[in-house]
Amino acid sequence: MIEVPSRLENETFKLIDVEKKLKPIGYVIGGGWEYDHGYFDYKMEDDGSYLFVRLPFSAVDGEELDVKGVHVTFGRPFLLAHKYQRGLDDHAQDPNPLFNQFSEPQDSDAEFPEEWIQSGQEYVQEVEEILLHNMDVTSQE
Repeated sequence: MIEVPSRLENETFKLIDVEKKLKPIGYVIGGGWEYDHGYFDYKMEDDGSYLFVRLPFSAVDGEELDVKGVHVTFGRPFLLAHKYQRGLDDHAQDPNPLFNQFSEPQDSDAEFPEEWIQSGQEYVQEVEEILLHNMDVTSQE
């Protein structure tokens, strides 16, 4: 994992507005979200490893993410690599393997390739431009 300092840190937006800006350019809310926090993920590469730009966010003032009009504050973005296994998971103990055929990651926090760091930083800068210059920002001091 490589942290990417960003002007997005501690900036607050309506979640729905962020979704409307980021989803069309390939960002998704990652599967690891909870009621009060989550991540926007952008998959940069998937050749042997998944390389992600991950934008963490938290609900403001104890709100929950599924509440209409919820505001979120961004944390520090980071670059993340998941190295995955090829083929089926030979250690799976699922009673219904027809529905769960995905392999566990070989390394869920693999080393992020040096040659992709600058690209990851540029993706974060692109999001800064989209969100900080085209949307209503509410700073939390």
